Amino acid sequence: MTEREFAVDVVRRLQDAGYEAYWAGGCVRDELLGLTPKDYDVATSARPDDVQKLFRRTVAVGVSFGVVEVLGPRVDQEQLKVQVATFRSEGGYSDGRRPDHVVFSSAREDALRRDFTVNGMFFDPVRSELHDFVGGQADLHARVLRAIGDPIQRFQEDKLRLLRAVRIATRFELSLESATGAAIKAMAAGIVVVSAERIAEELRQLLVHARRARGMTLLFDLGLVRPLLPELEPMKGLPQGPPDAPTGDLWDHEMAVLDFLGPYPSFPLALATLLHDVGKPRTVGRTPERYTFYSHEHVGARLAGEISLRLKLSNAEYDRIVWLVEKHQILADARKMRTSKLKMLLVHQGIHELLALHRADALASGRSVDHVEYCELLLKEWTEADLDPPPLLTGHDLAKLGLEPGPQFKTLLDAVREAQLDGTIKTPPQAVDLVKRLKEEMEHGRP
Repeated sequence: MTEREFAVDVVRRLQDAGYEAYWAGGCVRDELLGLTPKDYDVATSARPDDVQKLFRRTVAVGVSFGVVEVLGPRVDQEQLKVQVATFRSEGGYSDGRRPDHVVFSSAREDALRRDFTVNGMFFDPVRSELHDFVGGQADLHARVLRAIGDPIQRFQEDKLRLLRAVRIATRFELSLESATGAAIKAMAAGIVVVSAERIAEELRQLLVHARRARGMTLLFDLGLVRPLLPELEPMKGLPQGPPDAPTGDLWDHEMAVLDFLGPYPSFPLALATLLHDVGKPRTVGRTPERYTFYSHEHVGARLAGEISLRLKLSNAEYDRIVWLVEKHQILADARKMRTSKLKMLLVHQGIHELLALHRADALASGRSVDHVEYCELLLKEWTEADLDPPPLLTGHDLAKLGLEPGPQFKTLLDAVREAQLDGTIKTPPQAVDLVKRLKEEMEHGRP
C-alpha cells in the first residue's frame, strides 16, 4: 500500500461511517499541479473521539484543535500516517501564533480560516470531486498567491504566514496578489514574534530550493530581511567591481552566487553562501583602482556565527556555516599554497561544500574555476593516508624527550605535522631530530 492509497482509504472509511471527509490543504494543491504530495491531510466532520473509535491505531497529536493522527501499515520501514482534523473555525490569535480557541464547524468555515487560496481547497478522492470555497483553483491556474479573505487578518492570526507566503510563492512560481503583498510589507516587522525555530525552518526550506535567489529577493522587497537578517541590508547599493566601472552591487552578487550553487545544496552551505560576503559592508575601503574589503572573511565568520545562534541552529550547522564563510576565499591560490596547509583543508569534512561555494563565487564573478578543479583533482589523486597520515609524534613522545608540557608542545607538534604533510620528514626519528633542532632554536632565540 502506498501513502496515497492509505490516504484514500482513510477518507473512504470516514465517509462509509456517515461523516463528511476530504483531502485538505497542500496535498490538494500538489495533486492539482501534478506533483507528489509529501504527506496527506484529511478534514472531516467527525469529532476527534469519533476518529479514535473508528480507527484502531491513532495518536492524539492535537485533540484540543481537533487533530488526530491515524497510523497505517509499515511499508519499506516507513510508517504510513495521515493527520485527520475536524472542520473548525478559530477564535482570536492574541499571541499572533496560535488560536485562543477553536469551534468545530463546516467545510466552508474550515476553508475560510486557512491561509492562502491555493492551500484552502478540499478534494474527495473517492468521488474525484473538488470542493473549492475560496477560488484556489482559479488562482493556481493564474499562478497567483492570494490570502483568503482579509490578508491583514490572516497574517495577524499567524505571523509566520508572512514568511510562508514567500516560500510558497518561490516554490510554485506564483506572483503575490497586490493586497497580499501590501499586507506583508505593512506587517513585516511583526515576524519577530515568531520563534527562532519556526523562522529557521522556513528559511531552511527556502534556501535549499532551486529558486532560492528569487525567494531572497522577495524577502528583501517585502521588507522581511530587515527584521530577520538585518546584517544583509547594507549589501544593497554597495558597489562591486572597480570604482570607475562598477558591475552591480553586493546584493546582486550574492543572488548570483546563490543561483550558481546548484539545485540541491545543504542548508548550511546555502546559508553560508548567502552570508559569505556579509563582512564586506563593515570592512569596505577604496583605492583609485578598486574597493577593498580586508579581513571581511573573518568579520563575516563572526556575523555568521551570531546569525546562527539567533536562529538557534544546531552546533554542527553553526560550525559548518562559520567555517565556510571564513574559508570562502582561501582556496583561490591553491596551486601556490603550501602542501601541508592545502592538505589540512582538503581533509576537512566540509571540503566538498567549500569547493561548491568557491565554484559558485567564481562563476558569479566571471572568474576561472581552475582552483576548484585543481583541488578536485588532488582529492582524486591523494589517498586518505596522503591527506591525514598517523602523526609521527605525540605529546607523550615529547614528554619522553624530557620536555615539560605547555604551550611549547603545540608549537612543536604543529611544526612536526606540517613537515610531515609537506613530505620533508617521513619517520619518527626524523621528527625527533626536527623537534631537537627547533627546541635549540627557541632556546637561543633564533626564528
